[in-house]
Amino acid sequence: MMRIQKILKAGVAGAMVTLIAAPAYAAGGAAEKMTADADVAKLPGVVLTQKLADGLPPSIKSSGVLKVATDLTPPISFHGEDGKLIGIDADIAAALGVILGVDVEMTDVGAGAAIVPSILAKRFDISISGINDDPELEKQVDVIDYMYDATTIMTIKDNPLVIKGMEDLCGKKVAVPVGTFQAKMVEAASAKCATPVNIMSIPKMPDVLQAVRTGRADATVNGYATSVYTTEHQSGNGKGLQALPDIRLAVGYLGMLTAKDNPQLRDSVVAALQQMVDSGAYETIMKKWSLGPLAVKTVKVNDAASMPAD
Repeated sequence: MMRIQKILKAGVAGAMVTLIAAPAYAAGGAAEKMTADADVAKLPGVVLTQKLADGLPPSIKSSGVLKVATDLTPPISFHGEDGKLIGIDADIAAALGVILGVDVEMTDVGAGAAIVPSILAKRFDISISGINDDPELEKQVDVIDYMYDATTIMTIKDNPLVIKGMEDLCGKKVAVPVGTFQAKMVEAASAKCATPVNIMSIPKMPDVLQAVRTGRADATVNGYATSVYTTEHQSGNGKGLQALPDIRLAVGYLGMLTAKDNPQLRDSVVAALQQMVDSGAYETIMKKWSLGPLAVKTVKVNDAASMPAD
């Protein structure tokens, strides 16, 4: 735990969202084929590895397609100016396609709360999205822990309400994405308040940020890395917002999700990611998106219990 706190103190930029389960999933956007850009394709370790390709489930080997769910959380996954999906997950997804010898089709499902149901329903083979791992999530799906993150608070620029911690959210209007880990954190904090938090549950993260930006909400609780990135780059609906970087709560993993009855895919992806870690390709991608301090050294599965919440 001390090691994670040290790397977070080094300064970070970008990631987030989490969820346990939801009763339905959004229609989402169209599938987009992820092709490795030149800077990713040339990285050491990003090469077809037949042994790993042969380990994929028969259904994926026969179709030649890996179907991936994501949602939009810059710089983890978001649309560039040309409308294409970009970000750390887009680069990792494209690299996995090269290593495993398959086409990767990535779909923005529209909301983080849609991802677990879409995996359980077999609409997608895997999610590559900034979802916080936790023991409850691991009861439903297998979680490949591929980077670190924490949680912080975002306010209007200059923090006019002088929010310094979760206790300062009592009596405030706080927007959170539906069904997320951060929503549960706010609910738990509210239970300790003399005046409960006025929780605004909103399906999509961009709309959560918009609620704070426009004053409909006083704050949001969000992934540390995404919040810092949004503050530094003032991107999208994050314009006019400010992360509170001294607040680092619930340090843990972000994970990719696979169905529990699909261990072949899980193990192939873990091995491919570890190949990227060992070759240095993974760290290069993380640094490209200013996420170097959040890089893992070993790709683990269902390891949330090893990460204390504070």
